[in-house]
Amino acid sequence: MNENPIMILLYVAVAVYVGRMYLADYRAACEGKGTEGAMPGAVGAPLGSFLIGTLGALILLGVETGGEIALGVSAEQSDMVWFFVFAIVAAGVVEEVIFRGFLVVENRGRGLLLGSCVLFSLIFAVIHAHLWSLEDGFEWTFTAKAWFSTAILFANSLWFYAVRFGPWNPNGSLFPCMLAHAASNLGVFFVKWAQGHVIF
Repeated sequence: MNENPIMILLYVAVAVYVGRMYLADYRAACEGKGTEGAMPGAVGAPLGSFLIGTLGALILLGVETGGEIALGVSAEQSDMVWFFVFAIVAAGVVEEVIFRGFLVVENRGRGLLLGSCVLFSLIFAVIHAHLWSLEDGFEWTFTAKAWFSTAILFANSLWFYAVRFGPWNPNGSLFPCMLAHAASNLGVFFVKWAQGHVIF
């Protein structure tokens, strides 16, 4: 994502707007006024689903951090300007709406649900630009770090789908997914900070 402050501000504004739409649909559902065309997953969830989702996301972050150290690629971390933290937290809303909200095949059987979760998780991982770069024109970047980071993103995406459709989230709420994703991204920021990859 672009680290231009104006682009980050716009991205955060989009996340706030989408978040407000979700809250409005959630409140309507709580009042029994569920509207036609409500945002997917704009319903309540048990506290346990928030805890399970966030804990799982942080465990995956621990696996990622430990794996990078074990592979000897932790020094290959990209640098991040400090104010980018707002964009990565906002991504917890925007990316969840797109992927776990709209990019999933629901109500057509378990096979299609699982297949769509795997397919869209693969797309989610690949679009994060670890295996390719546009800095000097398009080029593939098939390094150990790139493959490992892409695999972790794939695992994260599968986890976020599990958070939405697992038995701990009986209504299929998207809110636990948003929190888990934001916690994961915030954790990445603090890991980068601890490793000296945040620029102030």
